[in-house]
Amino acid sequence: MRRLSINAMEQTSAEPASAAENAEGAEPEVAPGREIVNPISGERIIIRQSGAQTGGRLLVFDLYLPPGGHVPAGHAHPIQEERFIVVAGQMRFRLGRRAFVAQPGETVIIPVGVAHWFGAAGGEAARARVEVRPALRMQELFETTEAVSQVAAGAGVSRVGAWLARLTGLAQVALDYQREVAVPHIPASVVRVMLAPLAWLGRRSRNAARLIARGSERE
Repeated sequence: MRRLSINAMEQTSAEPASAAENAEGAEPEVAPGREIVNPISGERIIIRQSGAQTGGRLLVFDLYLPPGGHVPAGHAHPIQEERFIVVAGQMRFRLGRRAFVAQPGETVIIPVGVAHWFGAAGGEAARARVEVRPALRMQELFETTEAVSQVAAGAGVSRVGAWLARLTGLAQVALDYQREVAVPHIPASVVRVMLAPLAWLGRRSRNAARLIARGSERE
């Protein structure tokens, strides 16, 4: 087993992982946790330890990716470290300018502030145990993204409507969770200026939809 890490200068190192992080073998025997599903990206998350359970120090979840599944976009975590322990399948990572594939039993550590992207590799499903330190509101971010994706993927939503719902919803997420996620290489002040109109449009559209729904209920 190897542990792969990258720092802000994009240097890597490998060292043996601890026995506690041994990701080989069958599905871990743990109690069922809160399940969060993104129908657009295919990501499925099962919370194993919440921030509330760890006093905010840590969030632990199992990440399931279908063949070809991947995180929607490259991003960074301004004040959090993220650790992926690959359990099954292969995962492709982009960390800064470096790309590589992690195998089962390997641990990938993403330090604070490093831009990254990941997805399932090799044409098969992948599974990883993920640890985020500190937890902050990362679980809430996942739940909000799930809600946005479900609206965009809902029945009866046109392709343009789905695209707009997803775009405006993700803009709101980026503004509401700036401690948890950041757009790489763009100052936060610029991101706020760029995304504020989209977030406003999304709120206006959702309010209009609620008014229409209430009117229909009264008829």
